[in-house]
Amino acid sequence: MSEYVSTRIGFDLNTIDLNDEEEKLWLKSLIWPEHRERLFMFEEAAGYMKEDPVRLVDGDGISLLSKYVEEVPEDNVICIFHTHVANQMPKKKHDQLLQTVETIGEKRDVFHIYNNIQDKYLHLDYYLDGVEYRNTIAKTDGHGRWFEWLLKNEM
Repeated sequence: MSEYVSTRIGFDLNTIDLNDEEEKLWLKSLIWPEHRERLFMFEEAAGYMKEDPVRLVDGDGISLLSKYVEEVPEDNVICIFHTHVANQMPKKKHDQLLQTVETIGEKRDVFHIYNNIQDKYLHLDYYLDGVEYRNTIAKTDGHGRWFEWLLKNEM
């Protein structure tokens, strides 16, 4: 099993190019003015993206996920991460996403870290050797400013 991140891919219906100043300003405009710490974190993250870019793909990530998982070396664990975007999806898409992750988990080890599918909590569901594990791991602020661990020692 690999000990480093070998492949990073992001999906969005409309990816943002942080090298395009207008697109970067538009994204910054979504941060509430009183959330100065979020603006600082955004600038830090934008800097990291320039130093070590992530491959960004325009399109429906749920539909594209299985195809791109095939590109990840077999000895690598798949990690699927998303947060607040799930609150914008209809239930049918939630179900499709969870089914896609389950199908991947039948063949590959996969970790799915998310919130806003069934509730506001942060979840870590994973499949190891085809066996499913489900965990609620944290309470989170809707803007990611804080979280409170709910992990138990048996995990």
